[in-house]
Amino acid sequence: MATPADITAMRRALALAARGLGSTSPNPVVGCVITDASGHQVGEGWHQRAGGPHAEVHALRQAGALARGGTAYVTLEPCNHTGRTGPCAQALIEAGISRVVYAVGDPNPQATGGADTLRQAGVEVRQGLLEDEAEAGNIAWLTSVRLGRPFVRWKYAATLDGRIAAADGTSRWISSPESRADVHRLRAEADAVVVGSGTARADDPHLAVRGIEGAEQPLRVVVDTEATAVKLGARVLDAAAPTLIAVAEDAETSLPDVLRLPRAAGGGLAVDALLDALHTRGVRSVLLEGGPTLAGAFVAAGAVDQVVGYLAPVLLGAGPAALADAGIGTIAEALRLHVTDTARIGSDLRITAVPTTKGA
Repeated sequence: MATPADITAMRRALALAARGLGSTSPNPVVGCVITDASGHQVGEGWHQRAGGPHAEVHALRQAGALARGGTAYVTLEPCNHTGRTGPCAQALIEAGISRVVYAVGDPNPQATGGADTLRQAGVEVRQGLLEDEAEAGNIAWLTSVRLGRPFVRWKYAATLDGRIAAADGTSRWISSPESRADVHRLRAEADAVVVGSGTARADDPHLAVRGIEGAEQPLRVVVDTEATAVKLGARVLDAAAPTLIAVAEDAETSLPDVLRLPRAAGGGLAVDALLDALHTRGVRSVLLEGGPTLAGAFVAAGAVDQVVGYLAPVLLGAGPAALADAGIGTIAEALRLHVTDTARIGSDLRITAVPTTKGA
């Protein structure tokens, strides 16, 4: 049974892991805390970027000889393979760690098995401490490994009556300055930001992260099926961040950095083909900022893993809704959501939810 000291150490490891959000892809975020034989913390670390030392290595370096006979608390099962870095399970064994407590098992078939290696070396191993919290903190990477496609977070801002713009098309600004700043945090945590042709035409968005020091810029992706929405000189084509324009295989364009994809049966581009192409390029998390048509296509494809809605205390009564046709014809087919978080952001209410099941 976990002791209060175990829980405190793992919570610290989770906080450390969160520091790597946005900079470790295609690797997971991982935190590690090491206590000595008497239970005092002597080392900590987190995975800071892909190709760099893993969390356990940072923590072991800080602990030095004090790690011998101690306990390592890790948010993810220590890896068991040699890639750009060595296996963390072996590093823990060589350091003389006598007990390892980790939150989530590693689903990556290339890296799993660290727990077995530790046990075979005589190390006491325990799994599952604060597992739900660790799952939530690493949900993008875990989803990408389990499903073989990027994790998709759909973000939108709307009035209380569900409008994302007025009847005349104006939408600046429905949400508060604080909400808009919070969106830049979401961008900084994502590998790619995706919008559609309607957003590109209406807003000429920039899509880069602003206001967050040291943030890694995500790949900017515009789904422009007919290759007519993004013109030379568009803000999304500047040098602030890399950009990819996704167009139909038969579309004519002279734009650089074009990704050609098959058309979907009902029009637009095939969502699964887009996500597969992005995953191949190392994208493990997507922030979907597109308008209602693109959001509807993702929902219809079953490709929305989390919804973040910023609801402003505003009423419009007319104008486009946040979500267009998503292939849902009856209430029995509704995509039901489980609310995981609510927060006041400026004058707005931010609601975070995940799909549960279709139907009542």
